[in-house]
Amino acid sequence: MNQPELIAQLQQGDGQAFKKLVDEWQDMVYNTALSIVQHEDDADDITQDVFIQVYQSVSSFKGESKFSTWLYRIVVSKSLDHLKKKKRKKRFAFVQSLFGSASEEEIHPEEFNHPGVLMENRERAAELFKAMQQLPDNQRIAFTLHKLESQKHQDIAAIMNLSLTAVESLIARAKGNLRKILETYYTKNNF
Repeated sequence: MNQPELIAQLQQGDGQAFKKLVDEWQDMVYNTALSIVQHEDDADDITQDVFIQVYQSVSSFKGESKFSTWLYRIVVSKSLDHLKKKKRKKRFAFVQSLFGSASEEEIHPEEFNHPGVLMENRERAAELFKAMQQLPDNQRIAFTLHKLESQKHQDIAAIMNLSLTAVESLIARAKGNLRKILETYYTKNNF
């Protein structure tokens, strides 16, 4: 079954078509969310949220862009929303800790190891992911889509709803910022 047929069946509420869609796209959705939020449980939750939204809003998909572009937009949006929500919780937990609240939540992020990274590269990858968290959201998303999801600049422009020049600029700035952030790590560890 080709993609337009699958989408037509989804729009008619076909459960088998939805199962096929999930089987085909869940790895991409999960990996993209994981690369952005850097927490496996959160990526699982986002993956579920994405497919719920796809199921609820597939009728609004008009085919003006590729289905994958539409899906990436949802993943990026849900991931960024999740990060914003998490930041608000951290700020609130900090304020509560100032007033001695009894319910103290862990606000320090655990070390993130992407499951797709080879064991011998884990330390360097962890440093890269930590550095990526310091980038502005738009740079981090463009860099993630390009380097981790192997998306072409034109596709990233469609996903992020930006011009090709803007995407190229975001990726270049992300690389420059990462180079500055990681410079001390690499000089300290003689890489």
